[in-house]
Amino acid sequence: MSSTKKTARVAGLLYLLMAISGFFSIMYIPSAFVVRGDATATANRIIASERLFRIGIVSELISATIFVFLVWVLYQLLQGVSKKLASLMVTLVVIAVAIAFMNELNELAALVLSHGADFLSVFEKQQRDALAMVFLTLHNYGFIIGMIFWGLWLFPFGVLVFRSGFLPRFLGVWLILACFGYLASSFTSLLLPRYGPMVSEIAMVPEAGELAMILWLLIRGAKDQPLQAAA
Repeated sequence: MSSTKKTARVAGLLYLLMAISGFFSIMYIPSAFVVRGDATATANRIIASERLFRIGIVSELISATIFVFLVWVLYQLLQGVSKKLASLMVTLVVIAVAIAFMNELNELAALVLSHGADFLSVFEKQQRDALAMVFLTLHNYGFIIGMIFWGLWLFPFGVLVFRSGFLPRFLGVWLILACFGYLASSFTSLLLPRYGPMVSEIAMVPEAGELAMILWLLIRGAKDQPLQAAA
């Protein structure tokens, strides 16, 4: 990765892989398993498709792991623009990844409770199902908390893109707007949960800046120049 174009395309590929695995685990898996207001039906779905549920857990861990490598490549690409902002970007991503890994313990707890291990025989099935639903709810809140840092890292990223000179400025602005979209969605869900879904739908417009960034990095890369010259 000696040039900005090559490094940008590697970043785009990692970004795409992270997005695909993240969409599967964060969007598809909950919709396939969670039955709102019915803990027993949810637990039965987990038992019936335990392997798919486990794949969802692994997929989310893979997405978080790719995030680490993505931000490392982006750091190589953008550190010449501002090392302080690039370091801040990395720090915010590391926090987001730590939250994501810890949050998966909630889904593992739900899996253990639904499976009904021998040491859980002191609890009735309905009690185990209810506890499993509690952990799935906590996992959702962990996702909402993690969204804060998924948004915050986009601010220094956007500023770096805007200042770089080898990536379009409009993408930098869009990423900054995406930052505030994630923050608005997260804090609304925590403070005013009634309006959370509505704000999340509106926030999808600025959040699409990430998709635009992925496509640009993959298709166009960046203005070709040595990484040393980018500084």
